[in-house]
Parts: sequence; structure tokens; C-alpha cells
Amino acid sequence: MKIMFICTGNICRSAMAEGILKKIVKDKKLNIEVYSCGIYAESGDYATYNAVESAKYYDVDISKHRATNIRNSKINEMDVILCATEIHKQTVLYMYPNLEGKVYTMKEYAGIDKNGEDMNINDPWGYDINVYMNCVEEIYGCTGKIIENICN
Repeated sequence: MKIMFICTGNICRSAMAEGILKKIVKDKKLNIEVYSCGIYAESGDYATYNAVESAKYYDVDISKHRATNIRNSKINEMDVILCATEIHKQTVLYMYPNLEGKVYTMKEYAGIDKNGEDMNINDPWGYDINVYMNCVEEIYGCTGKIIENICN
């Protein structure tokens, strides 16, 4: 199975999600490939300092992460595509209508209840470490449920 996380710049949310899920996959010895990209990413950009520091809380090292623009990605090879927000999801489906049925928000695929729940993982870019820590905690909660859903 191949999974891709998508956000805007691929230097915060999708980078952290990729790193966290790769660690879970490795720890559980699962046959899952994990990728990420950004709709407006500058390929080669580094993850932000606060994203790297926040991921460390979950024993995840994303210091070597490099951003990938969606147009340079392997998106058409993916089995599941998980977006940070509804807008990302809509943009991916606009750009790649052939992927209908494979594209979800992270929270949607994780099965987080929609009753008044914000289905977006908000962008921490430009904010302090506390905002990043809240973001990575949200992503971590999703990734555990995402793995449960895939393995069941």
C-alpha cells in the first residue's frame, strides 16, 4: 500500500504526518510506503524548524525532509491520499479527477466524528512552537487511527 499526505508547502503538516506514519510503519513492520507533497511546495525546501522540533516529541526525525511539489510527486501511484484540509482535498480532485475515491482529509480517513468537528488540520506556519505542538498532536492522533483503519 502507498499513502501520501498533502498540505500547502510540504514543510509543516504533511512533512510531520509523513515522518510520524513512517515511524509507526517501521515499528509495526508494516508493508506500507509513505510519501508527502505540497500543492504549492517549492521542491527541495526544508521542513520548518518548529516542525522538526515538534516531531521530535514523538521521537520522529524530519530534519532531512525535503519538500516535493505535487506536480513532481508520485500521486497517481498512491492507494490513499490524505489532505490536511478540505480545500486541499478539493484542489487535488480538481487537479487529478482520476483519483476520486482515494482522496480524503486526514481526519475524515481517521474516522473522526464530524459532529461540529473541524475536519481541517490548521496550518501552523509562521506561529510559535505551541501552535506546532498542537498541530503535531492532532496529526499524531490521526495517524494512529489511520493505521488502525488500514490494518483492519
